[in-house]
Parts: sequence; C-alpha cells; structure tokens
Amino acid sequence: MRFTDSPVVELTVPIEAPPSVVWPFVTDLDVLAQFSDEFQGGEWLDAPASRGVGSRFRGRNQNPRAAWEVTCTVTDWDPNRAFGWCVEDPDAPAASWRFTLDAKDGGTLLGYRASMGPGPSGVTSFIDAHPENEERIVANRLAAWTANMESTLAGIRGLAEGGPNPD
Repeated sequence: MRFTDSPVVELTVPIEAPPSVVWPFVTDLDVLAQFSDEFQGGEWLDAPASRGVGSRFRGRNQNPRAAWEVTCTVTDWDPNRAFGWCVEDPDAPAASWRFTLDAKDGGTLLGYRASMGPGPSGVTSFIDAHPENEERIVANRLAAWTANMESTLAGIRGLAEGGPNPD
C-alpha cells in the first residue's frame, strides 16, 4: 500500500457499559495517552465550554525515531456518539482519527478509525527520503497505529467496565 492510497486502520470493541459512560474516556486526552506507546498526552487549546467541532488541542507524540507536537482540530463532536479530529491542516490533514460509540444491547460498540493523509507528515518526509521503501514504511506505520489503537480500545474498555486497567 502506498501513502496516496489513503491507508486506513479501523477497529471495534464491544464494551459492557453505555455510551454515556464510555464518552468521557474517549474525549480525555490523558486517558488516551495512558494506553499508547506513542501519544504522550495533550492539552486542549480551547475552554471546556467551547469544545465541539472546530475546537483544537495540541498533542505530544514520541516513538523511537522522533518526538513531535501537532495541533489537532475537532471534526466530529456528537456527545455519546462520535469524536473525531484531524492533524495539522484541516484542509489537508496529515492524518484523521475518529471514535464512534454505538449503543448496542445495553453496552457500546466502540469504533476507532485512523487514516493517513492526504497532507504531509513525518511519514511523507521519510518516504521522500526513501521512496524505494514506501510500501514498507506505510506498512510499518499502520502496524504501529494498529498496536496502539488496540491497546487504547482495551484500556478504555477496562476503565468503562470498571475492571483492572491493562498495562
């Protein structure tokens, strides 16, 4: 897969808690950072009362290759249903992320989706430096995303169900 294919990772997990219990966890940047090897945390740039589509937060990330900060803009804010954001330029984001919360059988089916591009990012810089390895670069990035997304979903499920937090 190539970057221009707009690669996507999409995962879901059932949670034995209603969306109203899950929602505070998916919108808490500290909770999301708790379960990710890469996302180190963030802070909202807008006041809590103004959170919604168009509000922004700054995220801190780190992996073995680099540490970086990004400004994210909320693209979906539907309490108890969807929370999404794009990274950097809203017109040509480096990546887009989205949680969906679907009420199901007294619980929640929590979805987590991430897509690359179409805007520039660290991935595109690395591809520009090593174009012969583009497919491997994209595959490695998607694998890292998948691992962190799985961990985040498991962590949110543990918190929402009131069980032990996974390490």
